[in-house]
Amino acid sequence: MYRYDEFDAALVRERIAEFSDQVDRRGKGDLTEDEFKPLRLMNGVYLQLHAYMLRIAVPYGVMNSRQMRRLAHVARTYDKGYGHFTTRTNIQFNWPALQDLPAILSDLAEVEMHAIQTSGNCIRNVTTDVFAGVAADEIEDPRPWCEILRQWSTIHPEFSFLPRKFKIAVIGAAKDRAAIRTHDVGLQIVRGEDGQTAFRVFVGGGQGRLPHIAQEIASAVPGRSLLAYLTAILRAYNLLGRRDNIHKARIKILVAAIGIDAFRDEVERQFAILRQEDLRVPDEELARIQAYFTPPPFEALPAVSPAYDAARRLNPEFARFTRSNLRAHKQAGYGAVIISLKPVDGVPGDITADQMEVVADLAERFSFDEVRASYEQNLVLPHVRLEDAHAVWSRLREAGLATANADLATDIIACPGLDYCSLANARSIPVAQALSRQLADADLQEKLGPVRINISGCINACGHHHVGHIGVLGVDRKGEEYYQITIGGSPDEQAALGEIVGRSLPAEAVAPAIARALDRYLEIRTDGELFIDTVRRLGADPFRTAIYEPIDAAA
Repeated sequence: MYRYDEFDAALVRERIAEFSDQVDRRGKGDLTEDEFKPLRLMNGVYLQLHAYMLRIAVPYGVMNSRQMRRLAHVARTYDKGYGHFTTRTNIQFNWPALQDLPAILSDLAEVEMHAIQTSGNCIRNVTTDVFAGVAADEIEDPRPWCEILRQWSTIHPEFSFLPRKFKIAVIGAAKDRAAIRTHDVGLQIVRGEDGQTAFRVFVGGGQGRLPHIAQEIASAVPGRSLLAYLTAILRAYNLLGRRDNIHKARIKILVAAIGIDAFRDEVERQFAILRQEDLRVPDEELARIQAYFTPPPFEALPAVSPAYDAARRLNPEFARFTRSNLRAHKQAGYGAVIISLKPVDGVPGDITADQMEVVADLAERFSFDEVRASYEQNLVLPHVRLEDAHAVWSRLREAGLATANADLATDIIACPGLDYCSLANARSIPVAQALSRQLADADLQEKLGPVRINISGCINACGHHHVGHIGVLGVDRKGEEYYQITIGGSPDEQAALGEIVGRSLPAEAVAPAIARALDRYLEIRTDGELFIDTVRRLGADPFRTAIYEPIDAAA
């Protein structure tokens, strides 16, 4: 992973000193909350229903054991003993006291962490495939490019006050494991005509009040021109994007309003007048950054591990875990272990300080001191020897972190909802918990296969409900919490927005309704057909009927 140089360290320390003064002035009453708001947002601090919330950046989701232990320290010392991983691969603490924020940021700076640009109308944390550098299907590891984008975008003088927030994701394979088409800009590494690194560029994606799937604006931007091309996109957006209506200020609205061709023309115009040589990443700088992401010193191991195979035969629970939570690694004899943060009746994305310590220990001992956060709100140990998988699972099991449900029905993405968020219309967490109880049977989950259920507590869609195979949106209906269900969304290379299947339901009806939809899937699928493929083949009608017929019959 990338390590700070003297410029990174100085920037973070200067920002902490500046924010410490602002917090002190707010505490003394020299700043009103309205005056303090834009200052705290630039430092990742939100005011939620009950307390301030601090969002800490985890660039492209990569951490080491020292950083994970420091997060555990923050949870114990300044919060209520836990943190919450988000769909932006960041971590949030929901209960810090205002006066403690400078101390928290100072503690984090000691392990090369910060909260800069985790909020505000700027370029947010760049995300990527959680299996970058692990997956055999990638053309190139995208993490060095994510780091280049991080350095380029941090406190960028031209793009720190955009019309609205701006999110970028990068992948290195044709298979999209980072939902790039739901981003303001999505980047897919391809090979250019010269065989060199290039980027397929998508623009205008986003969820929220008016969701859009991003459209392709360029098929192969050379790597040497990437920063110039992104600068052209952002300049076009900065000039043409709306600032009079916060709900229509995202780039997705601009692209939809003028059309992708007209927007491409404006980007090309901006691109043509740039001093592109000033924005080219020097070859030696690219090599320097890539050196931080060289593969760890893997052992030369056979592809088959007798010890691993024997453990699977002898322990059905471990075998189930490996079927769902162990992913193939391009290095023979290794695998990537998914640590689910979705136990039955748990809060999706939450992890205690004690569990953080366990993860840190496992990363240090078994995964070359690396752990990653995924946009699905889970963690990953990316480089585990197969022969060590049973030992890792055993320790995870002791810590309550061995739920075998990665990509299955109870691997639910959910925002904090009305339990925490001042923007929410309804609670997300109790609905996710009810669903996890309803679908807890492990055999049923394996029978259902991959099903992505996403829950948002309001139209801002922090739970990505629009692109869930099954999406749940909390709405306010005359002061009561109700939930709208969508079917057929997808975040991958076949990205799609889900279809609303009918009227909203009260909270207690949501889990049984989704269970009926999944039962209908088992009745109508063909052999080996995944849930999302059944929806694509038959549409939403069979599931709509399953959800509403019993309710209508009982009315």
